[in-house]
Formats: sequence, C-alpha cells, structure tokens
Amino acid sequence: MGLCACLALHVADEALTGFLAVYNPIVRSLRVRFPFLPLPTFTFGVWLAGLVLGVCVLLALSVFAFRGARWMVPLALLFGTLMLFNGLAHIGGSIYLGRLMPGVYSAPLLLAGSVYLGVAAAHYRASLKQIS
Repeated sequence: MGLCACLALHVADEALTGFLAVYNPIVRSLRVRFPFLPLPTFTFGVWLAGLVLGVCVLLALSVFAFRGARWMVPLALLFGTLMLFNGLAHIGGSIYLGRLMPGVYSAPLLLAGSVYLGVAAAHYRASLKQIS
C-alpha cells in the first residue's frame, strides 16, 4: 500500500506540473523516428482516469498481499521494478534536459517505495522457502 500511496502522489505531481505537455511531444517525435513503436498520446482526462483506475486496482490487490497470497510476490516485484524505473526516468530526464521535469518532485518517493517493496517481497519469498 505504501508504494500505491507514492504512486498516487506521483500522479498528482505529474498532473499539477504539466506532464502531458512534455510527454505527448516526445512521443510524437519518437513516432517519426521509430514508427513501429506503439506509444500512445493522451488527453488529460483519459490519462488521469486511467492512472486513478490503475492505482485503485493496485490498492484492491493489496487485500491479497495482506492475506499472504504467494502469487502476489512476482506482481509486487514487477510493480516495484516499474516504479523504480519510472522514478529514475524522471530524475534522469531532469538531469539530461537541465530542468526539473514534471513528476520529479515525487520521484524520490517512488524510488524509496519501490526499494522497500522489493526488500519486503524478497524477505517474504525467503520465508516461504524456509517453510517449504
């Protein structure tokens, strides 16, 4: 749930700092260079609704994590890895462009939350092996 909260704050950060004004032009330029890449562009409403729905689904899955569902471990590791790269992309993009990118303020939270989730999932996986 902690990384879900970090992601929700990150979505708010991106929404308030104009993420789509940066993202959509980058995608359009990438499509010109690499037409085979299936990268979508978004309107604000569709983008925000999709992210809010995604956060709600992730929060709903936390019920299974609290019940100790083993199948949640790989999903948690995947989620943590994606959020780690998301946070690194915002920080790296800010360094590369020499200006603060939308979403960079909350990127450290994504990094911390994803590392914490990864460590917790690894500990849980190790405890399952000891039981077996």
